Amino acid sequence: MYMQDISTQLQKGKARDVKQLVQEALDAGISPVQILNEGLIHGMSVIGGKFKNNEVFVPEVLIAARAMNAGLEILRPALVLAGTKSRGKAIICTVQGDLHDIGKNLVKMMIEGQGVDVVDLGVDIDSDTVVEAIRVHQPNVVCLSALLTTTMMNQKAIIDAIRKAGLRDRVRILVGGAPVTAQFATEIGADGYTADAASAAEAVLSFLKV
Repeated sequence: MYMQDISTQLQKGKARDVKQLVQEALDAGISPVQILNEGLIHGMSVIGGKFKNNEVFVPEVLIAARAMNAGLEILRPALVLAGTKSRGKAIICTVQGDLHDIGKNLVKMMIEGQGVDVVDLGVDIDSDTVVEAIRVHQPNVVCLSALLTTTMMNQKAIIDAIRKAGLRDRVRILVGGAPVTAQFATEIGADGYTADAASAAEAVLSFLKV
């Protein structure tokens, strides 16, 4: 009962209710991993699917993500005590010359909603910053966003820099953004391309399972 209620209230964006239900589930002796997977992650997965099918839109996703984060505030200490490991780690940024962040933020939320740790480098990020972040954070996946035709090639510049630094075999690279296509992703040496945030989360999970 708790898992379904947590998922349902998360989908509605009811942050306060999600926090209360997560605490009640913990008090009832339900494992934090079960609460995470069957409650919080399940709820965000449903929202992701609806977003992908245009059944909900950006505001609903943002509100649901806020509710998930509220639940995680309560759950995180219990997960640490239980020794729960995340599914993996991703770095995300919008490339140099580009200040758009809504798409990036949506992708970040969707990826976090699948139990993956995300390091958000921000916007207008150059190659050196990404390379250094890979060395420091040792992610499994790097997600690069470009919303302008004039900044698309900076995705290639970052991939080239990662290769030059000898780090290319350590990470899978996912690219996206309004002007980006699957063909362009292949041409610049990325491992994948997705057209929306929900698909990006699915792609990251598929990378982590390889």
